[in-house]
Amino acid sequence: MQRKLFLVGLIFSLMLFGGVLEAFAMSEQELRIRALEEKIEALLPKTSTGKTFDAHGVKKQGIKKPYFGKKGFHFESEDGLFSTNLQFRAQMRFSNPGDGDPLEPADFTTDPETSNFELRRVRMKVGGHGYKPWIKYYFEIDLQPSRTFSSSSANASARIIDWRIDVQPWEEFGFRVGQWKINYNRERVDSSGRQQFVERSIVNSIFTIDRQVGAMIKGRLNKGTNFDMRYYAGLFNGEGRASDNANDQMMKMARIQWNVLGRDLKWRQSDVKRHKKPALQIAGGWAANKGPCTRWSSSGCGSLKGFSVASNGTKFDIEQYVAEVAYKYQGLSLQSEYHWKEIEDTEAKQTHDLKGSYAQVGYFFNELNQAIPEELELAFRYAFVDEPDSNTTTLTSNREEYTVAANYFFAGHNNKVTVDYSYLTLDDASDGRSYNDNRVRVQWDISF
Repeated sequence: MQRKLFLVGLIFSLMLFGGVLEAFAMSEQELRIRALEEKIEALLPKTSTGKTFDAHGVKKQGIKKPYFGKKGFHFESEDGLFSTNLQFRAQMRFSNPGDGDPLEPADFTTDPETSNFELRRVRMKVGGHGYKPWIKYYFEIDLQPSRTFSSSSANASARIIDWRIDVQPWEEFGFRVGQWKINYNRERVDSSGRQQFVERSIVNSIFTIDRQVGAMIKGRLNKGTNFDMRYYAGLFNGEGRASDNANDQMMKMARIQWNVLGRDLKWRQSDVKRHKKPALQIAGGWAANKGPCTRWSSSGCGSLKGFSVASNGTKFDIEQYVAEVAYKYQGLSLQSEYHWKEIEDTEAKQTHDLKGSYAQVGYFFNELNQAIPEELELAFRYAFVDEPDSNTTTLTSNREEYTVAANYFFAGHNNKVTVDYSYLTLDDASDGRSYNDNRVRVQWDISF
């Protein structure tokens, strides 16, 4: 009996001793792991406040809760130093006739009458800031440019149309680099999704300098005073979107803008927000370029009617000016530009002068009569262009546009329907005849 008790006690003691050894071994292993973790953490860079960064120098942190805002889906780091906005946009249009602006007699007489559904603009926008709130970035991808049935499918390929970085440490001075719609005139810089009509006026395609690759300085002076000013000045390749320079000349641009009443006007049309105080802006711009182009668009370097894109990289010496005014107050919006453009053909030793202007007004009549929906805006635009005749460029032809429009804003410019009607005319200098046409367009513009 005593021998049995002795054996049981011995077995129990051995089991207890084994458990102690195992526990000791586990604690030794945990200690080694903990020591290794401490060594790794000690090797990582630290801020003065002791916050740990990873091996790439990025602080280990989460993000704030994402939300949907006016610029789309918003993501932001916990410290607020990094952010991204993601937005998708579709502009769906029906037009009759289905072409663009008629430019020459054939467009009025022999072009086939068409009715057309068009995905005019289908785009993805990404923007935000990084490292500092005043270092901002933005890029925009045109997912499906529209094309005619006879053009190459490559014309409908996705393309990056904007890519820019803004550095604005002080309101008085900053700079921008990249590719974007140059800040020359309001109508072009106003986003197509922030327009008062289905499309820009007949003036735009003739006088815009559009998207360019380059650098620009900018700033705002005397903010909130009667001498509130904005300035822009830049150097660019001059050959349009995604193009290298064709020569050693640079496109030059300058714009000065006076916010007469000390209040700024954003680059957008229609007084959707109903300015409680009047805002008046007067501006002037200048641009010059020597190269193969006589016009620019989202597709890049192009030519006006009667001209062609030159193989000589310095054939056309262009200088142009714009005078501009814009006003908004309690649902009323006014906007007008007057353009001058001189094209010198350095090979043919000829100079061509172009002039053009538009004026438009829009109003939410709910401000006068509460029975009218507050989302409804009515607008009118007149525009003209005096330009070289498409057949004989030494002569000057005249085109005019009269357009009326109705906008219904479901969620401001982010979700709206626009209907407009245009009466378009041409007085052609080469044949001495006058032409006219009518156009109706309906468009739904929506952003997500």
